[in-house]
This record gives sequence, structure tokens and C-alpha cells, in this order.
Amino acid sequence: MINLFPLWLLGILILSACSNPTKTNPLLPSHLPEAPVAPREDTLITIHGHTRTDPYFWMRLSDAQKNSAAPDVQTRKTLDYLHAENAYTDSVMQNTQDLQQKLFDEIVGRIKKDDESVPYFSNGYWYYSRYEEGMEYPVVCRKKESLESAEEILLNINEVAKGHAYYSATALSVSPNNKILAFAEDTLSRRIYTVRFKNLETGEFYKDEIPNVSPGGAWANDNRTYFYTSKNKVSLLSEKIWRHKLGTSTKADVMVYHEKDPSYYIGAYKSKSDKYIIIYAQSTLNSAYHILNANEPSGTFKPFTPRSAAHEYSINHFEDKFYIVTNHKAQNFRLMETPENATAMENWKEVIPHREDVLLEGIDVFKNYLVVSERKNALNHLRIIHQKTKDEHYIDFGEEVYVAGSSANPEFDTELLRYTYSSLTTPYSTIDYNMTTKTKDIKKVQEVVGGHKPEEYHAERQWAIARDGTKIPISLVYKKGTPLDGSAPLLLYAYGSYGNTINPGFSSTRLSLLNRGFVFAIAHIRGGQAMGRQWYDDGKMMKKMNTFTDYIDCSQFLIDEKYTSPQHLYAMGGSAGGLLMGAIVNMEPQLYNGVIAQVPFVDVISTMLDETIPLTTNEFDEWGNPKNKAAYDYMLKYSPYDNVKAQEYPHLLITTGLFDSQVQYWEPAKWLARLRATKTDDNLLIMRTNMEAGHGGASGRFEPYKAVALEYSFMFMLEGIAE
Repeated sequence: MINLFPLWLLGILILSACSNPTKTNPLLPSHLPEAPVAPREDTLITIHGHTRTDPYFWMRLSDAQKNSAAPDVQTRKTLDYLHAENAYTDSVMQNTQDLQQKLFDEIVGRIKKDDESVPYFSNGYWYYSRYEEGMEYPVVCRKKESLESAEEILLNINEVAKGHAYYSATALSVSPNNKILAFAEDTLSRRIYTVRFKNLETGEFYKDEIPNVSPGGAWANDNRTYFYTSKNKVSLLSEKIWRHKLGTSTKADVMVYHEKDPSYYIGAYKSKSDKYIIIYAQSTLNSAYHILNANEPSGTFKPFTPRSAAHEYSINHFEDKFYIVTNHKAQNFRLMETPENATAMENWKEVIPHREDVLLEGIDVFKNYLVVSERKNALNHLRIIHQKTKDEHYIDFGEEVYVAGSSANPEFDTELLRYTYSSLTTPYSTIDYNMTTKTKDIKKVQEVVGGHKPEEYHAERQWAIARDGTKIPISLVYKKGTPLDGSAPLLLYAYGSYGNTINPGFSSTRLSLLNRGFVFAIAHIRGGQAMGRQWYDDGKMMKKMNTFTDYIDCSQFLIDEKYTSPQHLYAMGGSAGGLLMGAIVNMEPQLYNGVIAQVPFVDVISTMLDETIPLTTNEFDEWGNPKNKAAYDYMLKYSPYDNVKAQEYPHLLITTGLFDSQVQYWEPAKWLARLRATKTDDNLLIMRTNMEAGHGGASGRFEPYKAVALEYSFMFMLEGIAE
């Protein structure tokens, strides 16, 4: 990687005073070196008769340029600028170096180093993963028939990760005869995977390697045929499904499905019953499935039902029928069933009707039971239904604020449901629930090394009133004794997009905040699905502004109720949640003392106008297509990069990754440059670019916590918390 530091970016003599002069704070540097200044090179972008000026468009590099051994002038300038910002961040945060190390050691110190997952049974074997002390990656293992049997190592990820600054192995799948392992690896953090195969009898890797794929695939029942998904090499969108015969050249692979609509994600998987290979195509508003008998891998996939507009559904095979979770005439989804030989929609029959106050999120199918995952009033519920008698009951969880969900349940003929449970005060538990006797067997409780006493903390649910009268749920946790008089620092987290709900689960990392007097809160704002599908619909497209105003109104509620004050309120969000951060600091900057924007999606219009960028075409139904003037005008109202103005902003920490394929690094880099050139305050504005990683940051078990230590130190520095 090129690491040049140009003289035109060095600020060595000009000093500026740091803000917050009324508070003696040993962590805040009394003076700062001059920040890097990105050169302005205006690019004009005109559409719908409107021209936007982008002074930092030059920062955009191609993947080839980023990895070039002989970088051109633009590449050198861009990389130099990113390195200069990293150096500036190091300078600003210099007084927190010891604190960052202490926090990292503290956070990592709570993690059991030689931990092991709870084994689950599948096709004659018990599968589990374990960590060896000092290792960054898990060792994936199994034991035949009994947990007393000898251990067999399927994949020691520490071994295959050697020599890579970043490494991810995912979508591990064992062939039906238990002899071959398929898995997908990414060595760049660009989410471009290669499928590899391992002979589990000899321990040798096959020569077959399939590059440029999405993770995940499906074995046919002949133990030789593997279905996988290739990506478009420019947009990185999943595009084609292929059939590969193990031991043959990938050049001989047969394409079995080609999705020509770039608004869809596609992939292949196998039904839990092992009878079908299933291809899915999913867009924001539409679903489509094709099925093939897994005993006939050379056959032709047939459509499950004709694709139709604005219809989302999922399918599960059971005996001689399919269950369908569908939103057809059911905004919160309902459950249907249909014979496996007559799957078109006209044959579907209702099993569970639509309910206005309950979101049907999914199902797990067993021989004797059906488990329905539901959400009501921003909380999960697990509903157990006997397949034959139709008797039903719910599992009782017993706390006000919690998260629970179905876990690894690959076995079909069992009365045990494995689920996980946690709350803001209670570590995660893995529980086997006997659906017949209604008894619970706690298989494992997450160990917090050094101890954790849930009774020392308090969790609660509050409801803020949005400006349009809507009640917005907020989940809160703090250590008992924390003053609730407006003096406590509070970190408010939210996401608010794609229907993703941030659940109120436990985090041992978060103890480093709570034990230092912070309140932690999650705003379950519109754009997620905490309160059902309408919650999502009211926070996207031409209603996206609700997401931002909900967050602001939750912030004001927490201030009014004396959980915190503007001098101690901190905001955090990542990716689409980073867009949220960008919007709220433009709209109501005075509410926040500090903001952490992780890999923020802030240049909304430029990105959504560029269909060569990954995700763009998939998300026209999420954000709108700015080629449509109405969508363009609406997006222009909130796009953070386009709405930076001459005003005071909170202290800001921005993070990004050079190889991010989801939110390209140049979005946060350009945003920072425009903020620095425009804002009127002396508050901190820093950015950390991980030059070796992408959207998810560093790989490994412990390395990512260095970024967390930086974020926490940023807030502690502003609060004057030195220990």
C-alpha cells in the first residue's frame, strides 16, 4: 500500500484552540495542529435542470487504482489525503493513547479466550466452533454421533487466514454424505468471495476454486453438484446461478438462472427437508423463487409462482407441502400453505391470518411443531404450534426489554427448539426448549470474564412522542445509581432503514460505558420494523424524513426527561445509520455534544445516480431513484453531503474503510472535507480510514475492538473521563 505524506498537507506551525474552554479536561489537547485541507476541484453535476457542485469528486478511485503498484497522480493524492487525515486523528487523540489501550484490554479482557459454541446436531454429527487462546479466528469442528467421540477439525480458520491482513470464511456447508466441506472466503473485505472445497476424509483442498461469488450455496444430493451465485464484476451485484460438478473445470459450469433485473439480490440454498434446491430473487418490494428436486441436479428449475409486482414472501418445505410467509393482502404478513406439486398462488390456503398489531417475521418447521417468530410492541415473541392438533402457546421470557430468537435448528425430527435470549442487562443464553413438555434447558450463558452482576444495572422502555403524534419506543440501560438529573452522558444509537430492527440485547463491550456513568439508549425509529411493517413503510422513500425527525424527537425526549442534556448527549449510527447521523447534525446540531458516524452513507444523490456502484439499483425502492425528479427533490432535502451549511456542528468522529463495497470510502471523506471547509466552530472533526478493510472493519475476534476503543475514547475525552 502506498503511504506517502505530502508536504501540501502538513500543518506544522498553525495552531488552533480546542473548543469547550469552560471545562478543564486533561484529555483535550490545548492546541491542535492545522487539519489537512483537501484541495477543491469543482465538478458540476446537472440533472432535472438543477446543478450540484461537488468540490471533492476527485477523491473517487477504482479498485484497480487502490491496489496499483504504480499509482497515478490522482491515486497518490487521494491516498495521501486519507493517510494525512489518519495522522491528524492520531494527533488529536494523542492524549487518549493510554486510555485507548486500557479500554481495548478491558473489553477484550471480558471475553473468554478459549470459548466454545454450543454443539448442534445435524445429519449424524455434532457441530461446534471453538477459540484457542491468543487466536483471532475460530476452529470449526464436529464429532460423529456422540459428544464423547473424537474431535474432527473441519476448518482451522487461523491457518487459512495466515498471510492476509483481512480474512473472512463464511457459508460453511457440508455435503450430504458428510465428506466434503464447501466454504466462501474473502481476503480483501470487498465482499467478493471465492468458493473453496475441502476433502474431509484426507484433509486436502480440491483444486476447484470458484472466484467472484456471493457467499452461500447448495449441495445436491449426489454429493458432487454444488450451486453457487456469481457477481457482476462492475456493480458486484449477485447476477447468475451456476451448477458446478466437483472435479471439473469451472469453465464447464452450467448457468441455471440469470437475473437480468439489477434491482434483485439472488442466491441458492437447500430446504431444511433436503428435498429441494431453491433459488431466490429478492428486491425491496418483490420476491421470486424457483425450485428443483435435489435428487435431480441436472433438471430444470421451475417457478414457485409467477413473479408479481409488490409481493414479498418466503417458503419452507414440509412433508408434501410448502409453507409461505406472504404480504399478499397482508401488510404485516400472514402464513399460507400449498401442495408441493401445486405451488402457484391460486392454490395457497391461509393458516395464520394477518394481524394489524403483530408482524409475522418468519417460521421454523419441525416434524411435529411449527415455530412462528412474531414482533409486537417492539419485542420478539416465539409462538409454538403443534402441526397435528393445532394446540399453541408462547414462550415466556419474563423481562420488560429483551431479545429472543430461533437459533441453529437444522434437525427436522426433534421436539427441541434451540433459541437465544438476552436483554440489556442479561448476557446471551443458548436454550433448548422442549416444545412438548414446555421445559427449558439452558445450554450456555455468555461468560463475562471478571464477572457481571445484572442486578447492578437497570433496563427500561420509554416512549417518546414524535412531532406527528406517533409514539416511538426507546430502550435504555444504565448502572443503578447513575444520576438522572441531566448530568449523565448518554449514547443514543439507531439505524432506521431497510426494515432492520435494532434489538435490545446484551453487550459486554457496553459495560465500559455503563460503568463510567453513561446511559445507553436505542431509538427504535421508523424505517425499522419495531412496530410492524407500517413502521418501515413510514420511514423510507418519500417518508424518509420521519427517520431523522424521530431520532431528533427521541433525543429531545431524553433531554426533557433529564436522562441527559445537550452538553452530554452523543449520537452514533453506522452505514444507513451514518446517513441518519449526517442528517441530524445538519438539522439540529445543537442537541448533541458529539457524534460518531460509522461508514456513513452521506452522498445519497450521487451514489443513487451511479448504477455502477454496488447496491444502487437494488435500493431504488428504499431511497428512490433520483432520475425521477420528485425523488431527486425529496432526497436533496436531506442528503447530508448536499446540506452541509455554515453553522456550528458537534464534535465529530467519522470512520470508513478503503475497500468498503457497501458505502464507498469517498462518501465520508468528501463529507469531512466539505464540513471542514464550511462549518463555523472549532469543535473536533476527525476521521479514521482503515486502509486494509471494508464495510465491517477489521477481521478477527479482537482486532475490531481497537475501533471501539477509539470511539469510546473520543466520547470519554469530551467528557473528561481519563480512567
